[in-house]
Amino acid sequence: MSTTTDLPIAHTDPINAKILAISEDQIQGFVRDPFGAIAEKSGVELDVVLDRIRTMLRAGTIRRVRQTLMATNLAEGALVAWQFPVDKVDAAFDFMFNEDPFSGHVVVRSADPATPGSSYRLWTTVKVPQGYSVAKHCAFLAKLTGAEHFRVMPANRIFALGVGHVRRKGMEPGSKSDALAEVKDTAKVELTDLEWRVLTALKRELTEDEVVRDIWQRRAAEAGVSLETFFEVAEDLNRRRVVGRFSTFLEHVKTLQSGDRVTRFNALFHWAVPKGREIEAGREVGRFHILTHCYWREGGDEFRNVNIMAVAHGTEKDAILAHKRAIDEHLESIGIPVLYTNVFWGGRSEIKPSEISPFAYREWCASRGVDAESMRD
Repeated sequence: MSTTTDLPIAHTDPINAKILAISEDQIQGFVRDPFGAIAEKSGVELDVVLDRIRTMLRAGTIRRVRQTLMATNLAEGALVAWQFPVDKVDAAFDFMFNEDPFSGHVVVRSADPATPGSSYRLWTTVKVPQGYSVAKHCAFLAKLTGAEHFRVMPANRIFALGVGHVRRKGMEPGSKSDALAEVKDTAKVELTDLEWRVLTALKRELTEDEVVRDIWQRRAAEAGVSLETFFEVAEDLNRRRVVGRFSTFLEHVKTLQSGDRVTRFNALFHWAVPKGREIEAGREVGRFHILTHCYWREGGDEFRNVNIMAVAHGTEKDAILAHKRAIDEHLESIGIPVLYTNVFWGGRSEIKPSEISPFAYREWCASRGVDAESMRD
């Protein structure tokens, strides 16, 4: 293992960029040798890949390395928009990020004050284990934080999901795949206790000393199974499409040690398309390479009945708007009417993986003096 301390830490370094273009979102599913796969796909030697990822993780350029899950198939989840008195937004942000393990993305957003939903400043993703209620969880959070109102928007379908900030840098507006976006449903998969043990060990973030080629032996021991059993269970979960990707997540919000910023702006795009055309529109919007997320969610009256939502990041606001114009023009060109559209810009934000374990949820409820059974659907 290299002890070099003077390796470049910037995501813009040519070798780091080659690695990150693969490691951010190109290693799909469960892979027995993920770092070997990154080396093969990037054309960078394995030892260099390990040293560079370790160095960027230590420096904070990479904020986490982990196996992701398709949590929408494992837990009840939703995007939640929150309405707070202005003087309570920051405190609510802090609570959601620091005190609620089931809130993932926490973002303060803004839109033109004259547009529907502009009073909803705090946006979070919330997941609770199967059998529990997102609405009840949010009602409890609202009581704790003083929210005036909240809107729960579960994903009906998923059309795009994958970060890849480095490979999107400098992307031309209108860049899209030849094929329509794949439709991913959100049907829930039930797991056995053994599968939960393996999954819990599988998804834990890697520490710096775990960035080695043989990463799963320690996780198998953590799950209390042999390595071969760990592989068998993980590969079965992969076949059942509940495993996401092996990924290095860049710190894309804050200024890095190198002085760089990976992104400066993030935008939540809203479109309202005619009822019955949500999947057709989502598959068209999801084709556009700039989008890190694209979903069918129902915004309701609060957001003028938008039903397609997508997220894009970039370093220039005008460039992000150019990407959106390209999507708008594409929808118009193929005859999908846009009844309404808007952009919510991200400001203060933090991201953490949402906890989805039923054991952890019961423990959290107990720590808050709540009967977990009362939080069920």
